[in-house]
Amino acid sequence: MNIPMVDLKVQYQTIKEEIDRGILEALEKTQFILGPNVTAFEEEAAAFLGVKHAIGVASGTDALHLALAAAGITEGDEVITSPFTFIATAEAIRYVGATPVFVDVDPKSFNIDPARIEAAITPRTKAVLPVHLFGQPADMDAIQALCTKHGLLMIEDCAQSFGADVNGRMTGTFGALGAFSFFPSKNLGCYGDGGLVTTSCPELAERVKVLRNHGSKVRYHHSVIGYNSRLDEIQAVILRVKLKHIREYSEGRRRVAHLYSELLAGTGATPPFEDGKGTHVYHQYTLLTDRRDAIMKALTDAGIASAVYYPIPLHKQDVFAADYAGVSLPVAEEVASRCMSLPIFPEMTEEQVRRVVDVVKSALKA
Repeated sequence: MNIPMVDLKVQYQTIKEEIDRGILEALEKTQFILGPNVTAFEEEAAAFLGVKHAIGVASGTDALHLALAAAGITEGDEVITSPFTFIATAEAIRYVGATPVFVDVDPKSFNIDPARIEAAITPRTKAVLPVHLFGQPADMDAIQALCTKHGLLMIEDCAQSFGADVNGRMTGTFGALGAFSFFPSKNLGCYGDGGLVTTSCPELAERVKVLRNHGSKVRYHHSVIGYNSRLDEIQAVILRVKLKHIREYSEGRRRVAHLYSELLAGTGATPPFEDGKGTHVYHQYTLLTDRRDAIMKALTDAGIASAVYYPIPLHKQDVFAADYAGVSLPVAEEVASRCMSLPIFPEMTEEQVRRVVDVVKSALKA
């Protein structure tokens, strides 16, 4: 019995009838660009998240890029963010000509450490871009207080946190803008690329809408240089169906994560941290261990997937290494050297979890 990191086939089978029917209806209507399902999904997502505006775009990376562009972040500006994240976070900052300023992470949550942000603020700092990594919300109260004190924008990277909340308030609603990814393996994923920008500011929402559609508000009238970054109608069909189940999916991931943590207690591996303020939705179940290579080899031999997110912090990546040659971020570097993620998906059975844990425990004892 092989166990993948995420089983999209099992999930599809549970919603197949509704997905197939919705896609066929969209094909019949033939409104493929910014069609009725995109509009409906934007409204439904905004209502679910508790935000005034949600704008569908072509990918999570584009969501970050257009959010930064709409916020007026540009060449010469600095944006403070985490080095322990997927490269898209920093890519988007570079796309608008700004400079990423990497701040070390908290050793428990792996999210940006608010206590270290203030020292990184300069006259060129325009925004803080926290990442809600692996589905664990960043410390919004502390980061928001710093942004207010220094007059900085906050733009949230919610690529891994759809459905996560802090004291009942959803991620993506704290900052001036939020950016979500619907990559297929995400907690809310489509069957290709897709993204969403959230904001409660009508002016920012309008800018994102213009930017995603070739800088055009009225057809063939172009006020700015924009992009071709529209959420696909067929993907919107899929997202509308899955959005109805997102609470159930989050509960399923939390069930699996808590069972993992219970069964791995006392093994020496450090389980994911929940801070008690936010609801962790476990996009990944990420351990810290000194026996990573041995565990991953044992899992592979047993037909069980595992992964390292992320083995190289961004300030150490080849593309950034020259610019950050003197930068030392020891927590991120240590976490990157010891982290590994186990399979997790809402439909994962107790039997599957126990099988993974048995292999992990055997590897740790070897």
